Amino acid sequence: MDDDALTQRFTVSPPTADIQFLHFQRSAPRCSMIRRPMVVKFAVFIVAVGLALLSTHTIALEVPEGPVILVVSGKVGQTNVGDEAHFDKAMLEGLAQHETITRTPWHDGVMRFSGPLGRAILEAVGAEGENIRVVALNEYAATVPISDFENYDVILAMQANGKALRIRDQGPLFVIYPFDQHPELLDEEIFSRSVWQVTRIDVE
Repeated sequence: MDDDALTQRFTVSPPTADIQFLHFQRSAPRCSMIRRPMVVKFAVFIVAVGLALLSTHTIALEVPEGPVILVVSGKVGQTNVGDEAHFDKAMLEGLAQHETITRTPWHDGVMRFSGPLGRAILEAVGAEGENIRVVALNEYAATVPISDFENYDVILAMQANGKALRIRDQGPLFVIYPFDQHPELLDEEIFSRSVWQVTRIDVE
């Protein structure tokens, strides 16, 4: 083979390789453009599923192990006994707690009450109504707007001055409004909503 043929043979291949390399470079971005949206969609799906599972776990109600002291029924989204939500002492203590220091029409001097926030109980059962009917052991009942629990730190007191409220002490649960912090609550209608010896709440 003469020198001209050898020269021609070795000068043809490199341009072919360059063309293949350029073709690969032009194709690569197109593949990335196709795959990137799929990866993003998959990531969004995983996050959504995770949040849904977390939400379900957060609001799930346990079955009470001790004596039931409060039953919530009516328009609720979470139940643990039939179509009702039952709470024992430990379950109520596991909800968001609050301490209210105030005078009341039924006690002498300033009292220190503590117990779960009313709105924490409603959140735990997924309450969907506008009012609740609070029922006492003696069947006395009062209708309370849910907005009261949203606008004020109303609690279902379980303790007064550090001691558990017994039935003889107007327990085991006593609806307490922050009277001293909000003078506008010193009203006969509000007093009537301050049910003691609470045993049941119906969401309406």
